[in-house]
Amino acid sequence: MTRRIAYLRVSTAEQRPDRQILGLRHVADELHLETLSAVARKRPVYDEVIARLRPGDVLVVWALDRAFRSVRDAANQLFQLQERGIRIHIASVRLDMDTAYGRWQYNTLSANAQYERENLIERTKEGIEAARARGKRLGRPPKLTPVQVFDAHYRIETKQATRVQIAAEHGIQPWTLTRAINRSMAGPAN
Repeated sequence: MTRRIAYLRVSTAEQRPDRQILGLRHVADELHLETLSAVARKRPVYDEVIARLRPGDVLVVWALDRAFRSVRDAANQLFQLQERGIRIHIASVRLDMDTAYGRWQYNTLSANAQYERENLIERTKEGIEAARARGKRLGRPPKLTPVQVFDAHYRIETKQATRVQIAAEHGIQPWTLTRAINRSMAGPAN
């Protein structure tokens, strides 16, 4: 009996898989959701789904970028799955991978997905650089104010308290305090 097993993925817990669930629940027997970046080294849910597939089964995904990392990955996975007698169904575009046209479309879509991903990365980097150029501080806010760092450094140097004691007072790890002191002594970054 042919099983239609769906793999769904969102990159972060804040992203919602609703669109994928709605698109796949009527075309798949099972839905397997993973919350993880596509470029993560290990994708346990994906690996489990692929391992469970048997000849005659169909791997169902909403879109290529939900399952594959790049054009090469998509082509390699398609080849490996076909070698095992497993078909792929991309629900958002209804590809028939049994035809030359379907395989051409698959490769074109995977190239488009990779282009979009690389373009997004480039735009993100440009946005970060533009924010830095405007003087924006990016990242997590500092745990300690400059006054707290100065006071901690003074108390450590005059042996009034240890790094561990001061870190405990502020509810931070000692290495966080050490980094803050080292950063303040190094001056502003260029």
